[in-house]
Amino acid sequence: MGSGSPLAAFLIKAGSSIIDNMAILFAVGVALGMSKGKDGAAALSGLVAYLVVTTLLSTDSVAMLQGIDAKDVNPAFVKIENAFVGILSGLIAAAMYNRFSKVELPDAFAFFSGKRLVPILTAVAMLLVSLILFFVWPLIYSWLVIFGEGISELGAAGAGLYGFFNRLLIPTGLHHALNSVFWFDVIGLNDIGKFWAGTGIKGTTGMYQAGFFPVMMFGLPAAALAMYHSAKSRKKNKWPH
Repeated sequence: MGSGSPLAAFLIKAGSSIIDNMAILFAVGVALGMSKGKDGAAALSGLVAYLVVTTLLSTDSVAMLQGIDAKDVNPAFVKIENAFVGILSGLIAAAMYNRFSKVELPDAFAFFSGKRLVPILTAVAMLLVSLILFFVWPLIYSWLVIFGEGISELGAAGAGLYGFFNRLLIPTGLHHALNSVFWFDVIGLNDIGKFWAGTGIKGTTGMYQAGFFPVMMFGLPAAALAMYHSAKSRKKNKWPH
């Protein structure tokens, strides 16, 4: 690691501290960002949601539920701790906060009213989500593998397609889910992780980041024009002639 350089190894580990925990950061960040109050209770609920689903669907838990050896568990559950699940956890936590953060319980349970109720109900909701994912996640995972392998086989054209769909999905927020397939270790591509670890393939690893940035750069003139018109409109509304 770092070609024997302590400084390089230090910087790589510093980067890995974020990259390796990106799924948790997504769960907390999405929950906080999508909640109406931008309150810490929403962020805590995002963490609770992520921990519930990743614990219940871990390899050992699935092996116990199915009554099989851990080595025979579907490979999809080995990759359950990923950014895709983190985003899903954050969205569900945010929805629970927006719906239940102001609910008042009877006096006997008043302590659990409002924001305190949100993490509890989020955990209950994730039990149901985990049950659904127990059957659905292997299918989703297999589709992601097929999609990722299909794009990767197209080489530079595939990287361009990835960048195109990344920009296209931004209004829906699903571009983060797409990023998780190519940038992180959802299906084994792990573009960023392999780059930092120095274990990638020359000419391949980093390709999807490279395919992302040209599309973003060509979008800069349009973004600059939109910002100009927005600023001009605000100025006009503030100081009408």
